[in-house]
Amino acid sequence: MIVKKIDLKISERNTKFKTVNVKTSIDAARFFRKLYKDDLEIYESFYIAMLDQKNNIIAYALISQGGVSGCVADVRIICKYAIETLCSSVILCHNHPSGDLTPSVSDIDLTNKIKNALELFNIRLLDSLILTADSFCTISNN
Repeated sequence: MIVKKIDLKISERNTKFKTVNVKTSIDAARFFRKLYKDDLEIYESFYIAMLDQKNNIIAYALISQGGVSGCVADVRIICKYAIETLCSSVILCHNHPSGDLTPSVSDIDLTNKIKNALELFNIRLLDSLILTADSFCTISNN
């Protein structure tokens, strides 16, 4: 058996979309909501959007998908995407299929861990969102 590794660059993945300028958390929530289909209320997914200095989204990535009550987001993978795109800032987003917007202790801890890691590369965490079917909240402490 021959296994061939195909390594797609970020520019070949999720960068073909209409430019979105993020001025508010509402703008970010609208952008991320479009990435979810009917799965918003089924299982948890974690996304990252990378932004340039003018707060235009230049790329996004699905970091992980999990079960109905959680998913794993690896800080190193998030930093990898941010560094590869040479972005100035990032926005995190995940959903709560339960419909409860209350951030868990894990949500808050992970947000802080990602923020601290990104700061090592002079990349700002602009926001961290939790989406439900009909609302959203922000858990960043900027």
